[in-house]
Amino acid sequence: MSNPESLERCRRDLLIAGGALVLAAALRPRRALAQAVGGAKLRVGVIGSGHIGGTIGGLWVKAGHPVLFSSRHPDELKDFVAGLGPLARSGTVAQAIDFGEAILIAVPYAALPQLGQDDGAALNGKVVLDACNAVNGRDGAIADEVEHNGIGVTSRKYLPGTRLVRAFNTMSYMILAREANRPAPKLAIPIAGDDDAAVQVAAGLVRDAGFEPVIVGTLADARRFQRGGPGYGQAVSAVELKQKLSLPP
Repeated sequence: MSNPESLERCRRDLLIAGGALVLAAALRPRRALAQAVGGAKLRVGVIGSGHIGGTIGGLWVKAGHPVLFSSRHPDELKDFVAGLGPLARSGTVAQAIDFGEAILIAVPYAALPQLGQDDGAALNGKVVLDACNAVNGRDGAIADEVEHNGIGVTSRKYLPGTRLVRAFNTMSYMILAREANRPAPKLAIPIAGDDDAAVQVAAGLVRDAGFEPVIVGTLADARRFQRGGPGYGQAVSAVELKQKLSLPP
């Protein structure tokens, strides 16, 4: 039978282990920010490796970031990642979340609630770039919710534990692929988030993909560049986008 001293040691060990896990989760975004500011390459997990996820993830690979592309059928991504070289790999959604210091989500918007339900605990504390758009004919009732509340607020509802930043949702993958790393002025990418550190990580990743980030504001302000908003579909420079959105230069 265990004696009181053994039980007390076990209790202390559990408290220490639990505290270490909490501290690691708290420091995770700080490490990502330090790496981004210092020019170090972040590990990125991509959830939804279709046109947008595949294009942006591929640009990050070319910039030197290790990227794990995921989908419901990761075997179908093997040829794609092989063509990108050794920094690219494929896997499950769970593997992408575990791998990434930052996560790009580019799935049909109606999939967000299930993603948050299934993987919310693993995503908790992660810097997440949300590139999803709500489309009435495809996504159903959640598109009405987005129209009513704004897409940033709605995404935050379904991914509540994440350090969420809206990004890469305003243009087609063809424009992004064509205009990445063009000579100055770079193509502007509007971004918005409530967590300043996460926004800075996202801004660094936007630059590494070959674009110029324009910080529009908080997640509530992301309404301004959702589908139908004045910042949506604007293939312009940062100066021009700020003018269209009445942002300071």
